[in-house]
Amino acid sequence: MEVVRKDIDKLNAEITIIINEADYKDKVDTALKTYRKQAALPGFRKGMVPMGMVKKMVGTNILVDEINKTLSDHLHQYINDNKLDLLGNPLPKANEDEKIDWETQKDFEFTYEIGLSPEVNVSLTEKDKFEKHKVKISDKLIEDQIQEIAKRYGKMEEADVSKAEDMLYGKFDQIEKGEIKEGGISNGTVLNISTIAKDKDKKQFVGLKPGATVDCKPQDLAADNYVAAWLGVDKSLVKDIKAEFRFTVEKIHRTSPADLNQDFFDKLYGKGLVKSKEELGEKIKTEMEKSFAQSAEQLFERDVQDFLIKNAKLSLPDAFMKKWLLTANEKPITKEQVDSEYEQYALGLKWQLIENKLIKDNKITVTKDEIVNYTIGMIQQQLSGMGQSMMDEAELEETANRVLENQEEARRLYEQLYQLKLRDFYNKTVKIKEKEISYDDFVKLAEKKRN
Repeated sequence: MEVVRKDIDKLNAEITIIINEADYKDKVDTALKTYRKQAALPGFRKGMVPMGMVKKMVGTNILVDEINKTLSDHLHQYINDNKLDLLGNPLPKANEDEKIDWETQKDFEFTYEIGLSPEVNVSLTEKDKFEKHKVKISDKLIEDQIQEIAKRYGKMEEADVSKAEDMLYGKFDQIEKGEIKEGGISNGTVLNISTIAKDKDKKQFVGLKPGATVDCKPQDLAADNYVAAWLGVDKSLVKDIKAEFRFTVEKIHRTSPADLNQDFFDKLYGKGLVKSKEELGEKIKTEMEKSFAQSAEQLFERDVQDFLIKNAKLSLPDAFMKKWLLTANEKPITKEQVDSEYEQYALGLKWQLIENKLIKDNKITVTKDEIVNYTIGMIQQQLSGMGQSMMDEAELEETANRVLENQEEARRLYEQLYQLKLRDFYNKTVKIKEKEISYDDFVKLAEKKRN
């Protein structure tokens, strides 16, 4: 047995395993004898089938099985012994099987391509400066939120003439040369005027009565998911639709906001906990401050991640990784899909390498007690959100341990807790300047980061 490594460059290498007859012969002979003892063929007593017949029947299959076991064992042993940090899994070089004559060949040579993880050098210190945004909660923002909640709990009524916040029940019909196209797209739907992106386009749907029509290109009015629902087509098809449509209004529905009275306050927060609009505003302000603080923390974390990725300047064995991704997916995937999604995948992989390095260098750990307590907190949060009564401590701990028996769920919870610990590490390590920002500017900033 011989194992040879050939470095192509810093991130790509080949491992060749040379197997001689002596490396597998004894195992193959043992497997053949075991099979012979169990074989039963007409005309022969069990265990007395001639070895020549056994070899003709299963000899090649047993040889292939033993070669594959030997290959797998020695490949992984070599990787472990040499502490190779791989990305993906070793890939057999193309057309390897076509060169093998399993009937007559005694010695075999197999070559695998491997992708090597880049060296990761990252650090954070108090010299690294970041901004953390604090959203200024204005009276208008609180008032808008109160009105939004009142609408959510309001009553739906039919209206005679449409306004900008109304929902229009009607039908989209594809038209051609000003007439409804026979066999074209036709779909009954609900159009919420507020989902139309631009104010100038919204105006076409304001001031309408039942029976009124609007000729338009819905694909130009709103996001693809809304257009797909309006036209009754798959979202992926929207970008290819060029036709014009006629929307016919059938009914107009308007939501009248709920009255800001004690019944409304009790429905929101429980009996007697809020007694006036002013108290409601204070409650909403506290909730918004908490929500915006969490969002600001996420933006701060994203800034740190971007900083670390930029400074790490990691390269990946891209050609190898694309080839490996074609084989690694449970469902078939095309080369075109891999190429289109690879940049995002590579970014995620680079961050994973950086994250693992930070955790290792800074000795960030999650103990069993910590993950159990974190899981208990998640369970309590879910019970509270569903309005269910709390369990006692013993029940909570038992439920948490049962949740953690699910490997996939346990992995997800561990990742969440590690992320929280990393975020805490960022906050304690870097220099942070708090910056007040308006709600509108914060939304724009978050959208920019998301894109």
